[in-house]
Amino acid sequence: MSSLTPFVSRSLFDDLFRDINPGYFIKPLHGDPLPSQIKVDVKENPNEFIVEAEIPGAGKDNIHVNIDGNVVSIRAEISQVDSETKEDKLLRSERYYGEVSRSFQLPSDIDEASSKARYDNGILTLNLVKKQKQAGQRMTIE
Repeated sequence: MSSLTPFVSRSLFDDLFRDINPGYFIKPLHGDPLPSQIKVDVKENPNEFIVEAEIPGAGKDNIHVNIDGNVVSIRAEISQVDSETKEDKLLRSERYYGEVSRSFQLPSDIDEASSKARYDNGILTLNLVKKQKQAGQRMTIE
């Protein structure tokens, strides 16, 4: 039996009515909803890989990076909370909470002890130092 997913077609009218009539589809006040996947750029130089991951709305303490050999996993808990004041009466609140993650494999193993991570303005930058390959040792023949 085939496990193909059915093709869902959207017409031009679906997109038109989604944007014109907000009664059927209400966009969040904050813009885009929780991203479905972390977007990354990976660069390589002779000594390291430089990974830039886009994680807007995450706190530095809510980002987790795991390195296992040459596999890098990034996980972040994202929450967006509106501020409230005592003078305001809350009529509508749109918030989102969730977790996004991304794993990818690099061409060579990573030296975890020498690697560094920095998070600034929604961008996580990982400087992942390549593990130096040790030259083969000559075996002693008995």
